[in-house]
Amino acid sequence: MDPDTDAAQVANLTHGARHVAIIMDGNGRWAKRKHLPRSLGHKKGVETVRNIVRIAGEVGIEALTLYAFSSENWRRPADEVSDLMGLLRQYIQSDIDEFDENGVRLKIIGNYKALDNDIVDLIDNALARTAGNDRMTLAIALNYGAQDEMLRAVQTIAAAVKRGEVEPEHINVSHMSGALDTAGLPPLDLLIRTSGELRLSNFLLWQAAYSELYFTETLWPDFDKSELLRALESFGNRERRFGGR
Repeated sequence: MDPDTDAAQVANLTHGARHVAIIMDGNGRWAKRKHLPRSLGHKKGVETVRNIVRIAGEVGIEALTLYAFSSENWRRPADEVSDLMGLLRQYIQSDIDEFDENGVRLKIIGNYKALDNDIVDLIDNALARTAGNDRMTLAIALNYGAQDEMLRAVQTIAAAVKRGEVEPEHINVSHMSGALDTAGLPPLDLLIRTSGELRLSNFLLWQAAYSELYFTETLWPDFDKSELLRALESFGNRERRFGGR
């Protein structure tokens, strides 16, 4: 998108959604339907990630959060986990230049420090390199689970109480939001899940309290610009009440 694009035109494309999150589901089923190995489904899914990140920047989304690897995904077969980690390495190495050139700031939510040391180093370098970018934030959930995130946030607040920095009766929603991995991101407007599953799967449970939910039967590898725009249009047609009436 031209940086001089009128703000109203951006709003028309995003329908006012500043922060969009996606549960990227269906790589395995996509591969199965095509009689391909699951690894090729994941590879195709990475291509879709690359495409959707570009499109999100073009239409003016401020923050895009992608559920890449949950804390429960470690239960998958070891060879599949290894394939996923290999794709993660490749993605960071191959796309970091494009992130930087297009003003994309990378953010990681979840305990990525538990990943292999070389992946942690790649991530740390990418975070440092893109820290000053402000066109769009790409938040990738790695080794992430919302219940774990909330538990860690509570522990952070409890430590502050112990140090005498805050009184228990003064703890409020802002304290909790500020202690979460998503601190600093705009409030979550729209949460999309692909592949027809109708659950949140331990993703952004606190942040999704008043976000709009959008479910599509489309498998993640087939999710494209038209699908994203359709989800944004659905968001724009809803009346957000935030519990007021």
